[in-house]
Amino acid sequence: MNSGKKLTRRIMRIALLGITIISLSSCGNSTGAVAAKAGEHPLPDTLRVATLYGPTSYFLYRDEPMGYDYTLVDSLARQKGMVLDLKVANSVSAAVAMLDSGLVDLIAYEVPITEHYKKYVLPCGPENYTTQVLVQPKQKGRPVVEDVTELVGREVYVEKDSKYLRRMQHLNDEIGGGIDIREVDADTLITEDLIRLVSDGKIPMTVVDSDIAQLNKTYYPDLDISMDVSFPQRASWAVAPGKEWLADSVDAWFAGESPQRTNADLLKRYFEQTKSLPTVPFDFSKGYISRYDNIFKKYAPTVGWDWRLMAAQAFVESKFKPNARSWVGARGLMQIMPSTARGYRTSVSQLGNPETSVKVASKLINDLDSYLVKYVPNDKERLKFVIAAYNVGIAHVYDAIALAKKYNLDPQRWDGNVEKAILMKMNPKYYNDPVTRYGYCRGTETVAYVKRITDFYEHARREISA
Repeated sequence: MNSGKKLTRRIMRIALLGITIISLSSCGNSTGAVAAKAGEHPLPDTLRVATLYGPTSYFLYRDEPMGYDYTLVDSLARQKGMVLDLKVANSVSAAVAMLDSGLVDLIAYEVPITEHYKKYVLPCGPENYTTQVLVQPKQKGRPVVEDVTELVGREVYVEKDSKYLRRMQHLNDEIGGGIDIREVDADTLITEDLIRLVSDGKIPMTVVDSDIAQLNKTYYPDLDISMDVSFPQRASWAVAPGKEWLADSVDAWFAGESPQRTNADLLKRYFEQTKSLPTVPFDFSKGYISRYDNIFKKYAPTVGWDWRLMAAQAFVESKFKPNARSWVGARGLMQIMPSTARGYRTSVSQLGNPETSVKVASKLINDLDSYLVKYVPNDKERLKFVIAAYNVGIAHVYDAIALAKKYNLDPQRWDGNVEKAILMKMNPKYYNDPVTRYGYCRGTETVAYVKRITDFYEHARREISA
C-alpha cells in the first residue's frame, strides 16, 4: 500500500475537493457518440428511480426533499420533461434487485463499480472515487498520525462487522500488528456518532469513507481527514444491463453545462460549506436581548410564548442577522425556508424584513403546535416538540414519536425519550424501521438545537424582565 501512497493521496485529494469524475466511457462512446445514440431511443414519460436514505443521497429537511443524488436526478427528470417516481430501498442490494425486476429504471445512488455488481448493473452518470480515511484530531494544526505505521499502539474505534473493521484488520496484518482496534456495536453508536466523539475528544480516532468524512468535517472543522487507509473505490449511478440507451442518455445529460453547474454547486453545498453553528457568547447585561425585542413582544402572544423564548429561537437561528442564509436556503431572522414562505403567501424577497420573518415564523409555530397537540397534550412538554419540528420538520418528529412508542420510551416526553428516538433516526436500523415513514435525519443537530434554545431562554428569564 505504501508504494502507491503518493498517487493515492493525490487521487483522494482531488476527490475530497469535490471533483466528480465523469465516466462517459462506461458504455464505450465519446461524448458526441453518446448524445447521438441516446437520441435514438425516446425517454419514458415517467422515470422510475431507486435511491437510499442517507445524509448525502436523499433525506427530508423541514419536510422538503434534499440530497446530492436526489437533487441531481430531480434535475434530470425536470430538464427532460419526465415525471420522477422515486422509490427508497433499504440497501444497495435491494435497489439492484428492484432494477433487475424492472420495478425501476435507474438507481440514483453510488453503486460500487466492482466485478460483483458489473454482473447486475451498467454504470452511468456521476462517477465518484472514495477511500476509507482516518478521522483524527489535530495537534498544533497537524494530524496526530501522518503515516499508517504510526497507528501501532494507538486505539482506533470502528463499527463491529463493518467494512471499516475488515480494512483495519487487514491493515494491521500489513504493518505487522500493534493497532488497538476497538469494535463498537452499531446498535449503540454508528459512524456519525464516532466522528462526533472524535471531535469531542472522547475517542482518539475512527475510520470512515471519505465522502462521509468530508460531509461531517463541515460540522466538525477541527478534525483531520487527510490520511487514507485504503485504495480508492469507484461508484456511480446504474441502469440494468441491456439499457445502454438509458445509460447513454444519462451520460449525455450529465455532460451538459447546466448539470455540471448543478453538480458543482451540490458538491460545494454538501461537502465543503460549513454547517457548524459556532458558540457565540451573549451579553445579557444591556437589559435587553436585541433590537428586535418589540417585534418578538408583538408576535409571541399569538403563539402563547414568552417573547424571550421567541428571541432565543431567533438568536439560535440567525444570531439576530436579518440577512442570514443557511446552507439549505433558509433565510432571514427566523430562517424561513422559501417554500414555507410561499405557503404563507409571503414572497422570498420579503424574508429579509425582520417583522415579516417573525410573522411567518409565528404562523408556522401555531401550525406545528396544532399538529402536535393530539400527540403531546401537555402544553409545557409540547413546547420542545414544536421547537424540534421547527428545526427539522414535523415528519421526523412524527417518526420519533412512533419509534418512542415501539421501543418503550415515553412518546409524550422530549427529554430522555423522544429526544433519544430522534437520535435513532440517524441509524439505518431505525430509519428503515417499519414504523418510520420519513427516513434519515441528523438527530444530533435537532437535539442540540432544542437545548441551545431552552438554555438561552432560561438565561434570558433570569436576566431580562418580561
